[in-house]
Amino acid sequence: MSILKYLTRLLFKIILWFFLSTIGITVLYRFIPVPATPLMLIRVWEQTWDKDQQVRLYKDWVSMDNISKHASQAVYAAEDQKFLQHNGFDWEAMEKAWEGNKKGKRIKGASTISQQTAKNVFLWPNRNMVRKALEAYFTFLIELIWSKERIMEVYLNVIEMGNGIYGIEAAAQTYFNKPAAKLSQAESALIAAVLPNPRRWSPAKPTAYIRGRQTWIMRQMNNLAPLGYGK
Repeated sequence: MSILKYLTRLLFKIILWFFLSTIGITVLYRFIPVPATPLMLIRVWEQTWDKDQQVRLYKDWVSMDNISKHASQAVYAAEDQKFLQHNGFDWEAMEKAWEGNKKGKRIKGASTISQQTAKNVFLWPNRNMVRKALEAYFTFLIELIWSKERIMEVYLNVIEMGNGIYGIEAAAQTYFNKPAAKLSQAESALIAAVLPNPRRWSPAKPTAYIRGRQTWIMRQMNNLAPLGYGK
């Protein structure tokens, strides 16, 4: 066998393994809780080597039936108001972000909840072309294999919501001493308000800026049709 033929077969096997394994894990996560994410493991590693930090990994998976309807409505209003209409990508927002980057401006809102879920569940946080390509691939997969409600459920359970705090249940217990099922509209909006940078801001000590975002999110929640996800 020639080296070229051997390398071709090897490449084919690698590509086949990649597609089979990624499709398989995506199908599996449609039905079972995500046990951990790359970001969670990275944060634990960082905490382990930081003498000023205590190792903390607080997460508690809950089904959508045990999450307040206000929580899904809040992140829907704050992060991705086209969640029900797009197929994983908000092309209009991406175009605006591209144009803004060329002009030296930073445009928020280009990353959908589907993209954020794909990134959090399957990938690492660094930004480069390989990771962005994989993010697009996994976004396509979850949109194809999962329902919109499942995407929202996974998102609410894995998203970073503070230092060592992941998911809506852990956030509700930490910041409001109650389960996620009991979150009010105002509390849900406050949690959603800090999501752009949950390690800088905290629902426990909201700044004037975060209070302003909370008010805006609550107004958007009332203006948007209910998602109907949650208790």
